[in-house]
Amino acid sequence: MLNEIRHVLNRSRATIWQDMAGAAALMIGLVAVLYLPSFI
Repeated sequence: MLNEIRHVLNRSRATIWQDMAGAAALMIGLVAVLYLPSFI
């Protein structure tokens, strides 16, 4: 299983940073939406 994960990461090395940035942006958006009602 670890070998498969390494293989996938090696194949997607070019886009892994974009995927991580997108996931971080989604998490920031989720936290912002959850805290929005407390500001209104």
